[in-house]
Amino acid sequence: MTEAIVYEKIGDIAVLAANNPPVNALGLAVRQGLVEGIERAEKEGAKAVLIYGEGRTFFAGADIREFGKPPVGPFLPDVCTRIEASPLIVVSALHGTALGGGLEIALASHYRIAVPKARMGLPEVLIGVMPGAGGTQRLPRLIGIDKSLDVITSGRQVGAKEALELGILDKIADGEPREIGLAYAQELIDANAPRRPVSEMPAPAPVDFDALYDAVLKKGRGLLAPAVAVRGIQACCELPFAEGMKRERELFGQLMNTDQRQGLIHAFFAERAVGKLPELEGVAPRPLNAIGVIGGGTMGAGIATSALLSGLKVTLIEMSPKAAEAAKGRIAGNLQGALKRGKISPEKFEELTEKALTLAIDYEALKDADLVIEAVFEEMSVKKEVFTKLDAICKPGAVLASNTSYLNVNEIAAVTSRPADVIGLHFFSPAHVMKLLEIVVADKTAPDVVATGFALGGKMGKVSVRAGVCDGFIGNRILSTYRTCADYMILDGASPYQIDKALEDFGFAMGPYAVADLAGLDIGWAVRKRKRAEGVDPRARDFTYADKLCEDGHFGQKTGMGYYDYSAGPKSRVPNPEVMPLIEADRAAQGITARAFTDEEIIRRYMAAMVNEAAKVVGEGIAKRPLDVDVTLLYGYGFPRYRGGPLKWADMQGLPALLDDIKSWAEDDPYFWAPAPLLEQLVTEGRNFDDLNKD
Repeated sequence: MTEAIVYEKIGDIAVLAANNPPVNALGLAVRQGLVEGIERAEKEGAKAVLIYGEGRTFFAGADIREFGKPPVGPFLPDVCTRIEASPLIVVSALHGTALGGGLEIALASHYRIAVPKARMGLPEVLIGVMPGAGGTQRLPRLIGIDKSLDVITSGRQVGAKEALELGILDKIADGEPREIGLAYAQELIDANAPRRPVSEMPAPAPVDFDALYDAVLKKGRGLLAPAVAVRGIQACCELPFAEGMKRERELFGQLMNTDQRQGLIHAFFAERAVGKLPELEGVAPRPLNAIGVIGGGTMGAGIATSALLSGLKVTLIEMSPKAAEAAKGRIAGNLQGALKRGKISPEKFEELTEKALTLAIDYEALKDADLVIEAVFEEMSVKKEVFTKLDAICKPGAVLASNTSYLNVNEIAAVTSRPADVIGLHFFSPAHVMKLLEIVVADKTAPDVVATGFALGGKMGKVSVRAGVCDGFIGNRILSTYRTCADYMILDGASPYQIDKALEDFGFAMGPYAVADLAGLDIGWAVRKRKRAEGVDPRARDFTYADKLCEDGHFGQKTGMGYYDYSAGPKSRVPNPEVMPLIEADRAAQGITARAFTDEEIIRRYMAAMVNEAAKVVGEGIAKRPLDVDVTLLYGYGFPRYRGGPLKWADMQGLPALLDDIKSWAEDDPYFWAPAPLLEQLVTEGRNFDDLNKD
């Protein structure tokens, strides 16, 4: 026997206890132990077997330490088959999470019981594969096609109560998994209950699986795994069980060899690596109990909402009592959403809005705050005025944070007597929903202030990325470049609508012009005016059509008109007929003859611009690692997760060919398409971006 599965026999019940902390992952030792435990129970004359997990969970899925390594038997499908084939009654008692292979072990058992807080699911599609140990063959037999489709193609977790209603569980009971499992197994023995292998249950009648496949593929915007999982469910309905299992493994193997699987696995590990920084090893964050937020607009209210939901006390500063009450209304509206989703109770809502939140119009109310975040107008003079006041009022050691999207945090810190306490915390709107937080480290920011920024992000459930100081930091700097590339393609002959469609087909939730309409065209207009005032390089191409839209009062969805006409509602997205004449006038003024673009060329140029600028960001140290860029674009800018991020995409495309394209375009526009030195270096050395993540 292996230590990963502890065996004991209690009366007629053999107990197999998983002991593979921290999450009882289904590694080799666990798989071996389960098979050996079943065999021993049969030899010793047990009447039933109980499988449960010690610690905080049942089997929470595959062992990520085995990812990328040659598989070693016994393989999980064979383990599940062996469990199910036992002549003994096999019971799984679930607590914590039973995910992926964990739920497949439970489905291979004859009966399933869980504690009320247990959660389960088949999340394989989230890493680009599908259930491969019988999930698509057993679950439809147990709960039917429609319910299985929902669970398998979404990858979502299901609570115990819902699992009981669906038919995944047989019973829910309070108590420790060992005790409830033993009691249930004994109850089954006493009732002379039969074995109940799911594989021997009748399969559902086949349906139009081609239509289901197409619908799931469309819903996933090109994500393959959920659609391929539909074919697994189809095999369950159309083939005998053993052949269905074989078909499931074939489909699983096909997905294992796709770029999408590579991209999703990269995203999975990058998200976990992004907050692990050598500079923070052994550095403790400062105390973080009460925070201040300055400005109660959409952004400030969102930050305050996120802080309240994470258990922090919040003091919000506005310019007048009326503005403060309006801010409270926005926060209450945000919290109403959490209330409707069942994330907070009515009592908690009352506590957060009436006790944890304090409204004030005097900065003096911030004197005891551990951290203060300003979310005021994006103008340097306004930011400096705020930080001058904070410097005078906040207690020693308080962290002073700016939510600026573009501005120089060093310049902001310089107006205080404590630049070591100043940091950028760039939230993304709506701040209580968006998961990304850019933590902008200025030249003099103290290490424990950086650690405090990451601690705040952790409390709020954010994915936090370290960024250095430059115009736009990581995300907005790269955004500015690939948006400029799109604008140049429009000058040369593409339309905003073709570009949006091509990029949505690539996997973005929204194209760049639809996104601009959603965010507000006045934001980009303000940035362009600021940059022109600071001085634009004469080698840069310029355009006026976007400015003229704003001059006419068309700021996107909030005014009902932008690149699209929203007069029929925010989802109508009818092209604004005024846009193309403005573009054509701009082309004529510059003597440009429009040419046709293919969707493939649009994607290639757009992505190349993104990758080239990202390589500059990494090369300059603004982002420490390529994975920091990938996580930023995935969580803040709608980059399709199954492509892994722009630099993972570039690695999979091949850096030499991408650099060749950039150099060919540089012949016509050497300023915009100047190759990133880091990209040239990697190609010369025969390396890729992922190599830098391992350095």
